[in-house]
Amino acid sequence: MKKVIGYSFLILSLIALFFAWKFFGSATAFKDSKKYLYIYTGNANQKAVMQSLKDSGFLKNPALFETVAGRLDVWERLRPGKYEIEKGSSLFTLARKLRNGSQTPVNLVITKLRTRNDFAGLVGRKFESDSTAMLQFMNSNDSLKKFDLDTNTVMTTVFPNTYSLLWNSEPQKIFRKLNEQRTKFWTTERKQKAAALGLTTAEVHTLASIVEEETLRNDEKPTVASVYLNRLNKGMNLGADPTVKFAVGDFSLKRILFGHINSTASSPYNTYRNKGLPPGPICTPSEKTIDAVLNAAKTDYLFFCAKPNGNGYHAFASNDIEHAKNAKTYQQWLDSLNIK
Repeated sequence: MKKVIGYSFLILSLIALFFAWKFFGSATAFKDSKKYLYIYTGNANQKAVMQSLKDSGFLKNPALFETVAGRLDVWERLRPGKYEIEKGSSLFTLARKLRNGSQTPVNLVITKLRTRNDFAGLVGRKFESDSTAMLQFMNSNDSLKKFDLDTNTVMTTVFPNTYSLLWNSEPQKIFRKLNEQRTKFWTTERKQKAAALGLTTAEVHTLASIVEEETLRNDEKPTVASVYLNRLNKGMNLGADPTVKFAVGDFSLKRILFGHINSTASSPYNTYRNKGLPPGPICTPSEKTIDAVLNAAKTDYLFFCAKPNGNGYHAFASNDIEHAKNAKTYQQWLDSLNIK
């Protein structure tokens, strides 16, 4: 009798260990270190999730997971999102993750962008919300009003940085996150500096975007900014080549010709034909560049052109004669290299 009881206990123990292994042991069927399960808005239900798990080959035994998930009330608490599944995860771990809505954050890394389309495309590649939805949001003054933005200034809240958001974040939530960075950046001191220049924060941002396109050298950005501020103060046209590139929509242009200027004469972004700043930024300037505008050098420069040697620096001038000399020197250097 004792032997029977002993054998029975052993069998029951083995069965318990088997189910514990099935429940808490490795349940994944993929070779990568991790994969992602995407649960789309509108499809946060048992049928859609199970179909996705089966089609993608996530699990060794999807049917057993379905049972486990049912026992743990996963289907009643399921939420859309992006969920990371690590290789070797157990059925219990996955079920608990889905039940708790433990999404994997998405890092939205913004570097230098130029247009609304660029930003919308980036969002469309990273989030459930596609580029069309983001563009519709950015093209709606009613949507932007709550952020004190309009369709011209909308890109002034897109600061280069890394933003952590959930994959199923809608355009409004994404912009709320971006706006937090803009609000943090525009301290009282910076606002006061903008006012001292006679510019709004949006105008400073727009001017910084031009400076960003003109030079990669951080140490000369305050001087480049001074040129444009001097032109604004004298009522001169900015005459900034990058704004014409923006108006043309071709950022690969190496030289701006009269044809480019004339063909975009009606564009408010053509600063050869229109006085003042364009209505919005032509790229997403770095915070360093915005600060370079706020702390622009005190100069009487009105012109600049590239220096010889191709080191990225510029020669500055206060009048047409000096500028012509600088331009001639640069052209002679190009000619010596047979560069047209």
